[in-house]
Amino acid sequence: MPHVHIEYSANLEEVVDMGALCEAIRQAAAHLEAFPTAGIRVRAIRVDHVAMADGDAKHGFIDLSVRLREGRPDDVKHDAITRIFAALQTFMAPAMDTRSIALSAEMRDIDAALSPKFGNVRDHMEDGT
Repeated sequence: MPHVHIEYSANLEEVVDMGALCEAIRQAAAHLEAFPTAGIRVRAIRVDHVAMADGDAKHGFIDLSVRLREGRPDDVKHDAITRIFAALQTFMAPAMDTRSIALSAEMRDIDAALSPKFGNVRDHMEDGT
């Protein structure tokens, strides 16, 4: 793991390449020792119905949620969410120069006993990690 979910307001599609954002977040996560590369998943979900702030449709948002299997120390999790959020801020800086955009992030632990996993991704990676 981690699984990164990005929810974003539909009005950002005209100014933000969401595929490139997913890749930027994946790269940031891949540079963290605490995250095994084979377990990284980043997905973006467009939110069509949004009401925020003063109700003006010009406002947009990106909410990044990181779900992480339990067991990592708090300092490791804090470093990870800080670095991933920094990657989001860096990526979004050009759009935020001209648009009203709110960014947020949250990391949550997943109870391993209640979250079965199975896959063969490692079998299909060149280095197997």
